[in-house]
Amino acid sequence: MPVSKLLEIEGLESGFDTEGGLVRAVDGVSFELEKGRTLGIVGESGCGKTVSAMSIVDLLPKPAGRVLGGRISFKGQELRDADPEVMYKTRGNEIGVIFQEPMTALNPVQRVGKQITEALLLHKDVSKREALQHAVELLDAVGIPSPERRISDHPHELSGGMRQRVMIAIALCCDPDLLIADEPTTALDVTVQAQILDLMSKMQKERGMATLLITHDLGVIAEQCDEVVVMYAGRIVERAPVKELFAKPKHAYTKGLLASIPRLTNERKTELRTIPGQVASIQEFVSGCRFCQRMERGGDTLNTRPRYEEVEPGRFLETCPACT
Repeated sequence: MPVSKLLEIEGLESGFDTEGGLVRAVDGVSFELEKGRTLGIVGESGCGKTVSAMSIVDLLPKPAGRVLGGRISFKGQELRDADPEVMYKTRGNEIGVIFQEPMTALNPVQRVGKQITEALLLHKDVSKREALQHAVELLDAVGIPSPERRISDHPHELSGGMRQRVMIAIALCCDPDLLIADEPTTALDVTVQAQILDLMSKMQKERGMATLLITHDLGVIAEQCDEVVVMYAGRIVERAPVKELFAKPKHAYTKGLLASIPRLTNERKTELRTIPGQVASIQEFVSGCRFCQRMERGGDTLNTRPRYEEVEPGRFLETCPACT
């Protein structure tokens, strides 16, 4: 039976116009996502995770942000430079989005119920009464107690975990085929994080949707994902099935990320390991290997872009000789 590719990204390039000129935040990113699977994108802050995801649904801040090149195919339809009507029907309907910070993503002056029913009334042939009833059912499904009462609340009347559950309800209200979750557990305490992740897994299994999970938390990646993409400085340096990546990372940056995970031991306190150096300013990125730039290596690696290729079945790597 052939593999069903729900989402295909090929050579994606996205950037922003600034006073200093165009800066390229995403530089040649490629990956695929199958139906019912979870793909994690991990990397340090500023590596291009969110820009890659927001490029898919045309939500880069305008007019500065724009997709510069590459291909974005969803269910066989090209989304890059698609007619506004196509994106209007796709975003919020076939593709749901959980944004990074629910307090800023939710409208502070609108009641929770109105914000859920808005998407339903836009994309589904339902009455206001039916939409409101479905909103109550969604709030109940995502674990919000007394949904009939909470549907009349404003976002500031809810806890952080409840606001995140509302965001999940909005993202899922039209039964999307793809869910983009951008740091869905940021700023939540550990117990609430676990509840939110369990809820997302449950909803995914019940609805059969694919999930694109963006996070900097490798523990979340290990628990939730089937495959993981490791990004550094706007590029993918490694992509592999999650178990293989954790068992045997191949790129020096991936090895550094995994080594930096805090560990507990009964024998002694272990020193928290870090990756030396720091990410260069986006205006100063070299055309060659950007991890070599961080490690202050010289030579051709800074001038020649490493090939990004499949090195084993299902495993892709940016093959810089100094980093792999």
